[in-house]
Amino acid sequence: MKILNAILGATALAALSLVSTVANAAGFPERQITMIVPFAAGGPTDTVARLVAEAMSKDLGQQVIVENVGGAGGTLGAARVANAEKDGYTILLHHIGMATSNTLYRKLPYKTLEAFDYIGLVTDVPMTLLARKDMPADDLKGLVEYAKANKDKVTVANAGIGAASHLCGMLFMSSIQTALVTVPYKGTGPAMTDLLGGQVDIMCDQTTNTTKQIQGKTVKAYAVTSPKRLDVLKDLPTVKEAGLPQMEVGIWHGMYAPKGAPKEAIDKLNKALKVALKDTNVGARFAELGTTPSPDADATPEALKAKLEGEIARWKPVIEAAGQYAD
Repeated sequence: MKILNAILGATALAALSLVSTVANAAGFPERQITMIVPFAAGGPTDTVARLVAEAMSKDLGQQVIVENVGGAGGTLGAARVANAEKDGYTILLHHIGMATSNTLYRKLPYKTLEAFDYIGLVTDVPMTLLARKDMPADDLKGLVEYAKANKDKVTVANAGIGAASHLCGMLFMSSIQTALVTVPYKGTGPAMTDLLGGQVDIMCDQTTNTTKQIQGKTVKAYAVTSPKRLDVLKDLPTVKEAGLPQMEVGIWHGMYAPKGAPKEAIDKLNKALKVALKDTNVGARFAELGTTPSPDADATPEALKAKLEGEIARWKPVIEAAGQYAD
């Protein structure tokens, strides 16, 4: 009898917990939401996140605050969200590194395809291939020839293992079938500073971080990795036009919640994301940074899930060939 009462009691508690969760989700959100960005403040992903968070706040009626949890190529911030309360009040905005970390890091503190619920794709930011201002090569063909001829001393800067610039640098070396000297930094800022100062030779990074330098002619730009030229950088050829189509890539950004978040919360977050991506200020600022908001068809949980799965498969052989793993 005691065992039966215990079972009935546990069942009743579980039922009450479920009712409480559903009730709370129905009123979601009742307080501020924290959007984790797994990189330092001021970087390209942080810029995207803050624009979207501000616009989402208007639709949700509660503030969406951005918290930067950098380190380990974005995996610390992702782990923070994976282990957060499953209530929809802690979400993640991460870029392509969500897919590549699955191969880069052999001991991830979460299972990428099992630890998260999907909210939607946010944007797909093109990359730009740059060099120090006094690089002798004047076009991409010349840069490739110079890099191959000086492979033991040509340096490629990046913002750290797993950063977008690291991934693009690996793709560049893979595309030209030449290993160059990789120089990792603790963030995009110091890497760009040394490129501007001529301490390193080459860098490949998102337009959200490079457009102003290209326009100001403080670096030498060779190509953009998008299928089409960008309105904000009309004179910059695509990698396909410049003769290196293998480098066509975008640094896509997605929004996630911990696995098991209430469907009602996911639905409201998805709706707020779609509204935010149609916000005129977001569209205008994204255009200035060389990118565009994801259309409704991509700003869905299904589209993000498919994107993540496909990108894990795409980048696995590139990373394995480079042999640049992180502990």
